[in-house]
Amino acid sequence: MLLFYLSSGLFLGWSLGANDAANVFGTAVGSGMVRFKTAAIIASVFVILGAVISGAGASHTLGKLGAVNALGGSFMVALAAGYTVYVMTKFELPVSTSQAIVGAIVGWNFFSGYVTDYKVLSKIVSTWVICPLLSAFFAAVLYMILRVFFNNVKIHILRIDSFTRTGLILVGAFGSYSLGANNIANVMGVFVPSVPFREFHLGPISLSGPQQLFLIGGIAISVGIFTYSYKVMKTVGGELLKLSPQAALVVVLAESLVLFVFASQSLSDFVKSLGLPPIPLVPVSSSQAVVGAIIGIGLVRGWRNIRFNVMGKIAAGWVATPLAACLVSFIGLFILQNVFGMTVVKRAIYKVDSGFVLLMKSEGLNVDLSEFEGEEFNNFRDLYKNVFSVVKDNQKAMLITSLCAEINLEINDSRIDNLFMKGVITSKERKKLLKLAGKNFKYKYQLVVELCRIENCNLHNFKELEKISKEADVFLKFFN
Repeated sequence: MLLFYLSSGLFLGWSLGANDAANVFGTAVGSGMVRFKTAAIIASVFVILGAVISGAGASHTLGKLGAVNALGGSFMVALAAGYTVYVMTKFELPVSTSQAIVGAIVGWNFFSGYVTDYKVLSKIVSTWVICPLLSAFFAAVLYMILRVFFNNVKIHILRIDSFTRTGLILVGAFGSYSLGANNIANVMGVFVPSVPFREFHLGPISLSGPQQLFLIGGIAISVGIFTYSYKVMKTVGGELLKLSPQAALVVVLAESLVLFVFASQSLSDFVKSLGLPPIPLVPVSSSQAVVGAIIGIGLVRGWRNIRFNVMGKIAAGWVATPLAACLVSFIGLFILQNVFGMTVVKRAIYKVDSGFVLLMKSEGLNVDLSEFEGEEFNNFRDLYKNVFSVVKDNQKAMLITSLCAEINLEINDSRIDNLFMKGVITSKERKKLLKLAGKNFKYKYQLVVELCRIENCNLHNFKELEKISKEADVFLKFFN
């Protein structure tokens, strides 16, 4: 059944390879500088490397948008996104798997009663605007630099072609790595909360559960590149704007830089260390990046060269993709649950008990939930609305609501040792869990309080509380 559930993620990976991954080498193949077979091999290898080595950052943001908590739900969300991308690919449109998976997750939120974090959603949507603009800027600057260079340096045309071909291959490899690092979250991100893969060791190589998912997804992307990406390469590489080989090199480099910027944890941390806002680590669209780069070059050449009818067709696909994926996801979840009897959402009861009311009133938190004391809610959204009316803060309301979930968790030595022997938890996690052995937790907040006591953290600070709440979610995943 696990393989069956993952099949939709593999289908989405194939769709991404057929559509988005083609953009890395689309201009190179479209300009005739690199053969399709060569491009496909290089893209496949580096997509897998990027997914496994650097794929975790962007997946966390998707998890914040909506933590799909059942394998049936993950299956349908990935299937809805994959089907939407497949349909758009049939029309030879370079659409965004990022937009498709976001739309599908929002569809799951509507169906499950989970509240969509609009702060996270707005962060993701803002990158859909920033991505093509930033790519257009990079491409315009790089193209002008390259044009000045070739106008002032006399190089034989054959040598220029050789340099350009080598540059396209090197930059394409970098772009493929960046694509795997950034977009693997679209393919396998929804499965991370619900698939408890054990840590895998093979000599000096160690792969965590998410990394194993990302490896599987990376292989699916590479299959999509080989089997179905050539048509989209034609649209990107030749129909929007006729490109010279040098312009094709600029497009791939500009797109690769944009994907890398939104996938690099180290770059985001460096920017933050300078006192600047950190770069959001979100899965952005390679399709939008490459189209933005082509338009940037077109504007430098003169806007009359751009085929606006093709650009309008592509833009329409970008708007339709998240809306269609959201609708398909919602309808598909309804059918799976009510026709096939599959579990697509792990339902939870939320109750504001007296202990939690006292915790929220404590010094530093100062949140009065006494008017809801003793009330029971059947889904996240109903309690969230009441909590939000008190705190007037979306992030705090979502955190407080999650802490009221009934978990009915019993932790004992044998279960902990069993998880450790199977490789599900590390020795460090085992040591921490053993301190909780013999205890029962009816509500999530009780587990959070106990974890906070073990780690000597400040429970009266919402940021600390949020951090421990995430750790509690990890432990709950082990025991569910």
